[in-house]
Amino acid sequence: MKALVHEQYGMADDVLAVREVEPPEVGEGEVLVRVRAVPVSGTDWHLVRGLPYAARLVTGLRRPANRYFGLELAGTVEALGGGVESLAVGDEVFGWCGGSFAEYVSVPAGQLAVKPRNVPMEVAAAGPIAAFTALQAVRDLGRVGPGRKVLVSGASGGVGTYAVQFAKVLGAEVTGICGAEKADLVRSIGADEVVDYRAVAFRDIGERFDVVIDIYGNPAVRDCARVMKKGGTLVLVGGTGGRLFMGLDRWLRGMVAAPFLGIKARPLVHKDRHDDLVTLRGLVESGEVTPVLGRTYALDQVAEAIEDVRAGRVRGHAVVTI
Repeated sequence: MKALVHEQYGMADDVLAVREVEPPEVGEGEVLVRVRAVPVSGTDWHLVRGLPYAARLVTGLRRPANRYFGLELAGTVEALGGGVESLAVGDEVFGWCGGSFAEYVSVPAGQLAVKPRNVPMEVAAAGPIAAFTALQAVRDLGRVGPGRKVLVSGASGGVGTYAVQFAKVLGAEVTGICGAEKADLVRSIGADEVVDYRAVAFRDIGERFDVVIDIYGNPAVRDCARVMKKGGTLVLVGGTGGRLFMGLDRWLRGMVAAPFLGIKARPLVHKDRHDDLVTLRGLVESGEVTPVLGRTYALDQVAEAIEDVRAGRVRGHAVVTI
């Protein structure tokens, strides 16, 4: 079978290659999935480069610990390992696993759910992990509820499009920050107001928010406090910065500074949860949440997709079809 192989750190077009490899075996409690679609996210850019360096304690110090690339998928169940009763051969599923940029992959059954029945594979694949990140940021850390005023930075990206929609589902009044060229998209998924970050500085937005969801942004914590109500919650999702920590040091600074600014800072380390996957399926099937598919790519275009996502050229999600 064909699979995307990642054997050293570097630029995506230099270190990723599609190769013929042996198909996986199906172990106890696992499911063999014929992969149909895999999303590309900002996380993939970090993983292919081995950044931040601190993360190599988990991903591999000198070279990737897992030579197969990819984190999520949608596809069809081809075979079941022993003890699997939650799924059946032929089920169309989505979820998360390592090495998903391949024609076949063996996945623990607990990392899959039947995909939403009202969307095609490439839409179902559009970011389960992005959805987990957004849901846990909005619901669990932000504790968003009816009548709350919420600001989402990076509102047109993979995590941001989910964050806007989850906040609306929970009854909030939502303002999204994005480029002017993507404002129509952010409005279409429910944002009440949209701010063009090129035209208005973060600190000058003027509104007073209960919750700010800062997605891969880098505004100073004091600037966030200027647009927040006293006692408001700043949720820090990802970040940018030096190669060693890639913004994680900002989390620490934010948590120290926040009490002196009259706000709470909550950094998010998302967890992959089957319950949240099922929640996502229900919201998509009900029409309350719509995964935003921006562009599709072929398996041999993964490097191009990673660069397009990094450069902000994709509205919503980039998805590779296999």
